[in-house]
Amino acid sequence: MDKLQKHDVENVSQRPAIAPRVDVYENDKEYLILADLPGVKREDLRLDIDDDELTLEGPRNPSVEGALLGGECRPVDYRRKFVVPQGVDREKIDASLTAGVLRLSLPKAEALRPRQIAVRTS
Repeated sequence: MDKLQKHDVENVSQRPAIAPRVDVYENDKEYLILADLPGVKREDLRLDIDDDELTLEGPRNPSVEGALLGGECRPVDYRRKFVVPQGVDREKIDASLTAGVLRLSLPKAEALRPRQIAVRTS
């Protein structure tokens, strides 16, 4: 067997993947997920929902500004998966990314929202 030359070996560099910090809230109308994604651009962020699983993925690339300000500048990939509760209105899921924070609203279907029942007299 011939010895492999240094240039014959494919250099595969793996970026570390980390789970972003999140806060999850629930109220009468929705489930709300706030995820910290510093350094992720809106156009690079990917959100997928399949069956009962929501996947969040986004790369953070080092920035010159962050390195100059003493911030962490190593590239990482943010990845996190969530189980979507029954009764979420998937057509109305909304996401926004502002200042490195993803706000993901998963509205509850009308039928599952609490409501007050009027009491009649006879």
